[in-house]
Order: sequence, then C-alpha cells, then structure tokens
Amino acid sequence: MKTNYLLSLMFTVLLFSACTENESLEEQIDVEEVASDEPCFSTTLVAGQNYDAGIVTADIDGDNLIITFSSSGDWIIGTTHLSVGNCDEDWVPLTGSGNPQIGQFEYTEPSFVTPYEVVYIIPLEGLNDNYCFAAHAEVVGPDGNDETAWAEGPEFDGRSWAMFVESTLSECEDEDDDVYPPF
Repeated sequence: MKTNYLLSLMFTVLLFSACTENESLEEQIDVEEVASDEPCFSTTLVAGQNYDAGIVTADIDGDNLIITFSSSGDWIIGTTHLSVGNCDEDWVPLTGSGNPQIGQFEYTEPSFVTPYEVVYIIPLEGLNDNYCFAAHAEVVGPDGNDETAWAEGPEFDGRSWAMFVESTLSECEDEDDDVYPPF
C-alpha cells in the first residue's frame, strides 16, 4: 500500500513539475501562436523511408529558432533527437563512415511535448544565416509498428537513409520587422 501511495505521489509531483515547466515556457514563447502561424520552413517527417508521418517546421520567435515535429493521422511521436548548427563539416556528430550519431545530438530534451507534437526552442546565438538541422524521431504508426523518422532533405554520406535539412534564417520574415534576425 505504501509503495502504491509513494508511486502515485511521485507521479503527481513529476506531472505538476512538467506542467509548471511548460507553462513558464509558454509565458516566454507562445508556442500555440507560433504553431498557428505559417512556418517559414516545413518538410515531411518521413518514417520507415516510405511513410508520411507528419511535418517538421522551423520558425523564429524573437531570439529563438523553433523546430516543431508534428505527426499526421494516427502517427505518435516518441523519443526525438535534434542537431542544429551552421552548415559546415562539424555541425552534426558523425561516425567515421558518415552516419549521424543520434545519441550525440545536442538537443534531446524538448521544450513542449504531446504524443502528436514536439517543440524545441533553440537560441539563435551563434547561427549563421545558412544553417542545417537533423531532426530524428522514433514514431509509432497506425498499425502499431515502430519506425525511425527523419525530416526530409538530402541524405548524409553514410550508408543509412538518415537525412538533414539546409535552410536560411533570412527567409523567416516578421510582420513587424523586415527580416529575422537583424544582421
């Protein structure tokens, strides 16, 4: 009985702290407002090399790059990994054979999570206009099968089907300003 009570108490504390953390982030950045606007970049979230599992979008809010994984239909998003950097040789951790090292990606703790949407808030500091990102997700399809998913783009040089995205910050315009970020 004590074990069940302690487990319930721990779950309640974790749930409350997660909600509090998400509320404070939503105060800083209105995730729903950013999501409702047309993103400055979007690409397909490809699962199992052949399935359209949703989209991955990029947008800018103030001094932050917002990367959002959104599933479509009955797809559920599980664990996600994200690597973001300037498009040079060292922006993503790679194996000697040119495959991305997902476990070494610098972003694994999203700012906002539901089973159908995952949002990362990345500071723009240090990013050039031309930036790259690799967005990986573990997803569950409508048939219950687990699949690997990537934001669609060019493939890495390795022997896997892992992909990355190349984009520019200057394509993200704001209604109040001419171009994000000011360069």
